[in-house]
Amino acid sequence: MQILALDHLVLTVRDIARTVDFYQHVLGLRHERFEGRYDALHFGQQKINLHPFRAEYHPHADIPAPGTGDLCLIADGRIEDVVQTLQARGVALELGPVERTGARGPMRSVYFRDPDRNLVEVACYGPAA
Repeated sequence: MQILALDHLVLTVRDIARTVDFYQHVLGLRHERFEGRYDALHFGQQKINLHPFRAEYHPHADIPAPGTGDLCLIADGRIEDVVQTLQARGVALELGPVERTGARGPMRSVYFRDPDRNLVEVACYGPAA
Protein backbone atom coordinates (compact mmCIF):
# COMPACT_ATOMS: atom_id res chain seq x y z
CA MET A 1 0.00 0.00 0.00
CA GLN A 2 1.19 3.51 -0.84
CA ILE A 3 -0.72 6.55 0.42
CA LEU A 4 -1.14 9.10 -2.38
CA ALA A 5 -2.96 12.12 -0.96
CA LEU A 6 -5.30 13.49 1.68
CA ASP A 7 -8.91 13.30 0.47
CA HIS A 8 -10.68 15.05 3.35
CA LEU A 9 -10.51 15.86 7.02
CA VAL A 10 -13.29 16.44 9.55
CA LEU A 11 -13.93 19.43 11.78
CA THR A 12 -16.45 19.16 14.59
CA VAL A 13 -18.21 22.51 14.85
CA ARG A 14 -20.81 24.23 17.03
CA ASP A 15 -22.64 25.98 14.18
CA ILE A 16 -22.34 24.61 10.66
CA ALA A 17 -23.89 27.69 9.01
CA ARG A 18 -21.46 30.03 10.79
CA THR A 19 -18.51 27.81 9.86
CA VAL A 20 -19.60 27.61 6.23
CA ASP A 21 -19.98 31.40 6.10
CA PHE A 22 -16.50 31.93 7.56
CA TYR A 23 -14.69 29.53 5.24
CA GLN A 24 -16.60 30.76 2.17
CA HIS A 25 -16.09 34.46 2.79
CA VAL A 26 -12.62 34.40 4.33
CA LEU A 27 -10.94 31.64 2.31
CA GLY A 28 -13.17 31.21 -0.73
CA LEU A 29 -13.98 27.55 -0.08
CA ARG A 30 -17.04 26.13 -1.82
CA HIS A 31 -19.86 24.71 0.31
CA GLU A 32 -21.54 21.53 -0.83
CA ARG A 33 -24.22 19.41 0.78
CA PHE A 34 -23.86 15.75 -0.11
CA GLU A 35 -26.03 12.69 0.39
CA GLY A 36 -28.78 15.15 1.30
CA ARG A 37 -27.54 15.95 4.81
CA TYR A 38 -23.77 16.22 5.10
CA ASP A 39 -21.89 19.51 4.73
CA ALA A 40 -18.43 19.92 3.24
CA LEU A 41 -16.12 22.73 2.20
CA HIS A 42 -14.29 22.05 -1.06
CA PHE A 43 -11.00 23.44 -2.38
CA GLY A 44 -8.85 21.93 -5.12
CA GLN A 45 -9.27 18.17 -4.93
CA GLN A 46 -9.81 18.09 -1.16
CA LYS A 47 -12.58 18.87 1.25
CA ILE A 48 -13.31 19.52 4.90
CA ASN A 49 -16.34 17.61 6.18
CA LEU A 50 -18.27 19.32 8.95
CA HIS A 51 -19.74 17.37 11.86
CA PRO A 52 -22.17 19.03 14.28
CA PHE A 53 -20.91 19.01 17.87
CA ARG A 54 -22.72 16.46 20.06
CA ALA A 55 -24.47 15.04 16.98
CA GLU A 56 -21.42 13.72 15.14
CA TYR A 57 -21.79 11.26 12.30
CA HIS A 58 -20.48 7.72 12.77
CA PRO A 59 -17.71 6.78 12.77
CA HIS A 60 -15.95 9.77 14.30
CA ALA A 61 -12.86 10.68 16.31
CA ASP A 62 -12.63 9.29 19.82
CA ILE A 63 -13.29 12.63 21.52
CA PRO A 64 -14.64 15.03 18.86
CA ALA A 65 -14.83 18.64 19.99
CA PRO A 66 -14.87 22.12 18.46
CA GLY A 67 -11.57 23.93 18.59
CA THR A 68 -9.36 20.84 18.43
CA GLY A 69 -8.46 21.24 14.75
CA ASP A 70 -5.10 22.52 13.54
CA LEU A 71 -4.80 22.67 9.76
CA CYS A 72 -2.56 24.19 7.14
CA LEU A 73 -3.92 25.32 3.78
CA ILE A 74 -1.70 26.28 0.85
CA ALA A 75 -2.48 29.45 -1.12
CA ASP A 76 -1.02 30.58 -4.39
CA GLY A 77 0.76 33.89 -4.70
CA ARG A 78 2.57 35.76 -1.96
CA ILE A 79 1.98 35.64 1.77
CA GLU A 80 1.73 39.45 1.77
CA ASP A 81 -1.33 39.15 -0.48
CA VAL A 82 -2.85 36.59 1.89
CA VAL A 83 -2.30 38.98 4.82
CA GLN A 84 -3.90 41.85 2.91
CA THR A 85 -6.94 39.72 2.00
CA LEU A 86 -7.39 38.44 5.56
CA GLN A 87 -7.12 41.94 7.00
CA ALA A 88 -9.63 43.27 4.45
CA ARG A 89 -12.02 40.52 5.55
CA GLY A 90 -11.66 41.40 9.23
CA VAL A 91 -9.59 38.40 10.30
CA ALA A 92 -7.19 38.95 13.19
CA LEU A 93 -3.86 37.24 12.71
CA GLU A 94 -2.54 35.26 15.64
CA LEU A 95 0.98 34.88 14.21
CA GLY A 96 2.87 35.70 11.07
CA PRO A 97 4.01 35.93 8.52
CA VAL A 98 6.63 33.44 9.69
CA GLU A 99 8.99 31.02 7.99
CA ARG A 100 7.93 27.37 8.22
CA THR A 101 8.78 24.03 6.63
CA GLY A 102 5.92 22.28 4.88
CA ALA A 103 5.63 18.97 3.04
CA ARG A 104 7.28 20.51 -0.06
CA GLY A 105 9.91 22.54 1.77
CA PRO A 106 10.25 26.16 2.93
CA MET A 107 7.08 28.26 3.06
CA ARG A 108 5.77 31.41 4.71
CA SER A 109 2.69 31.17 6.92
CA VAL A 110 0.11 33.15 8.84
CA TYR A 111 -2.12 31.79 11.60
CA PHE A 112 -5.63 32.73 12.72
CA ARG A 113 -8.69 31.17 14.36
CA ASP A 114 -11.99 30.09 12.85
CA PRO A 115 -15.33 30.56 14.68
CA ASP A 116 -14.73 27.43 16.80
CA ARG A 117 -11.16 28.52 17.63
CA ASN A 118 -9.57 25.89 15.40
CA LEU A 119 -6.08 27.00 14.38
CA VAL A 120 -5.93 27.75 10.66
CA GLU A 121 -2.59 28.24 8.96
CA VAL A 122 -2.42 29.60 5.42
CA ALA A 123 0.96 29.22 3.76
CA CYS A 124 2.59 30.13 0.48
CA TYR A 125 5.52 28.31 -1.09
CA GLY A 126 8.12 30.26 -2.99
CA PRO A 127 8.60 29.84 -6.74
CA ALA A 128 11.19 27.07 -6.25
CA ALA A 129 9.08 24.99 -3.82
